[in-house]
Amino acid sequence: MLERFYPTQYSDSVYEVDFEGLYGRGFRGIIFDIDNTLVPHGMPADERALALFKRLKKTGYSVTVLSNNKEPRVKMFCDAVDAPYIFKAGKPNPKNYRKACLAMGTDADSTLFVGDQIFTDIWGANRAGLYSVLVKPIHPKEEIQIVLKRYPEKLVLFFYKRACKRRSRNV
Repeated sequence: MLERFYPTQYSDSVYEVDFEGLYGRGFRGIIFDIDNTLVPHGMPADERALALFKRLKKTGYSVTVLSNNKEPRVKMFCDAVDAPYIFKAGKPNPKNYRKACLAMGTDADSTLFVGDQIFTDIWGANRAGLYSVLVKPIHPKEEIQIVLKRYPEKLVLFFYKRACKRRSRNV
């Protein structure tokens, strides 16, 4: 039952994901969440985010930002990193994940999603059939509704990590 919330991959940081290796495996599009995935909540694009988007585009990726936030916040970030975006995305509804793929000219098999929340980001990506990458939140300061979701997320992560250990022992 909890498996539907499991990410395909789990990483400490978006800045530690081997995007070049994933490109070598055939991925061509990346959909990103912003807040606490790329930068702390509400912050503008920083040097690391700018460098990451530049590197990804140079590698050959198409990128799109998918956020449940309002347009002014999303536009500010995306203007800085020169990326298209979908705001008020309604995650975990898979509709806008698919819309992002269509806009990038990719499909579910060639697109990955990176985000920090299980019940919106990852579940939506999984529902859309995408390769999902869960990253640890960058900063502990979050809105109360997100803080409250972090408790059941810890339970899902416990079982996810246990399943990963079992798989590695059986290989």
